[in-house]
Amino acid sequence: MGIKCLLLLICFWALSGSVSTTSSDGLVRISLKKRPLDLKNINAARITSREVLHPRGLSSTDSNFDDLQSNIVYLKNYLDTQYYGEIGIGTPEQIFTVVFDTGSSNLWVPSSRCIFSIACYIHSKYRARLSRTYSKIGIHCKIPYGSGSISGFFSQDNLKVGDFIIKDQVGYNMVEQRHLSQQIFSLWLNRDPTSQLGGEIVFGGIDWRRFRGDHTYIPLTQQDYWQIKVGDILIGNNSTGLCEYGCAAIVDSGTSLLAGPTAVVAQINHAIGAAGVMSLECKTVVSKYGNMIWEYLIEGIRPDVVCVDIGLCLHNISQFVSAGISSIVQNGTREGSSVDESASCTFCEMIVFWIQVQLKQQKTKEKLCERLPNPMGKSFIDCDNIAAMPYISFTIGNKSFPLSPEQYTLRVEESCTTVCLSGFVGLDVPPPQGPLWVLGDIFLGAYHTIFDFGNLRVGFANAA
Repeated sequence: MGIKCLLLLICFWALSGSVSTTSSDGLVRISLKKRPLDLKNINAARITSREVLHPRGLSSTDSNFDDLQSNIVYLKNYLDTQYYGEIGIGTPEQIFTVVFDTGSSNLWVPSSRCIFSIACYIHSKYRARLSRTYSKIGIHCKIPYGSGSISGFFSQDNLKVGDFIIKDQVGYNMVEQRHLSQQIFSLWLNRDPTSQLGGEIVFGGIDWRRFRGDHTYIPLTQQDYWQIKVGDILIGNNSTGLCEYGCAAIVDSGTSLLAGPTAVVAQINHAIGAAGVMSLECKTVVSKYGNMIWEYLIEGIRPDVVCVDIGLCLHNISQFVSAGISSIVQNGTREGSSVDESASCTFCEMIVFWIQVQLKQQKTKEKLCERLPNPMGKSFIDCDNIAAMPYISFTIGNKSFPLSPEQYTLRVEESCTTVCLSGFVGLDVPPPQGPLWVLGDIFLGAYHTIFDFGNLRVGFANAA
């Protein structure tokens, strides 16, 4: 399946449009605007994973729908999306505000035939009968997201991006119709909260003003997503262990947060002093299996098999799925398994890696659960301590990409006060697709990013 170069998702909210320009060098620049985050949106944000069966009726369609046929996709709630721009659909054009989302390949808008949804009444709707270039496809679809799903049908029309009109609405047609001189687009997100300009996406090239130094390029490992391989994640100079030999990562402009394996996120949130403690399940696992886990690790048993050996995790998650049944992993709970069993597995995996860190630092296991923050809940931190917090570094392409405390924390204005939160949230995706990281706007705000669909790679450089 070929990579889709233009990855868009329509926002559910109506916002003022952005400015798009086409320069003399043939580049299309879309100025992005930024919607401020608040606690309501942070609380609503969810990133989960789900087993998805092949949608009925799509198996014989073209590769543009292949992403709906993936075995496991990660889901997110777009209430936490901050950056948006403007496009036109149809002839004459109908204007919509969109998220330029590299984590999704579907472009959808509310239809004029949508009459049973409140959201459709308060947002712009696409009216096919008003477009001279509309073509009916009519295949019905259902697309899952972290906060639910949308149902509809596929259609085809022209898409306007900047001053370019892309016929037949397929992103790669920007190249085939000679709108772009290079098969790339680049993304710069402005993390300055006082600036009117939220960022910029450039189709066909790069803006040299938006980065410093050279880009480090990493090949894609999947063509369904902008997915790459990351190595170890460091807290200061200390390894977190789980991704030492590699984890998958999706470069996703459509989410504000950094999501990753609970075992690592718990270590990070503990190191930065995030408030909150683990639930009763953690204490249950430690009381019953803590000594056994400790001894297993001392004996040299690999951390990734400890929880399987003691019987808290299944070796092959696929046995949860039978024909016609979808197994869901949502906030650490699989549908078809008991809550206690799934929670125990999640906490066991997290505790194993935490104990491994304690062993390396020659520490003891007393009061383990009281010391671990809750990676799935709100992770508040003391705003006054941000400057003293450690750097968190991602190893990508044998190079370190550090994030400063100011870069990986969120400052939210709430009731005339400032609340600070960790930008890391837990996301557990089982092998072989996982462990998985989602590099959202927190990471992309620190690093100017080139999406090179001609050479199937992604490039990062320090953002200016």
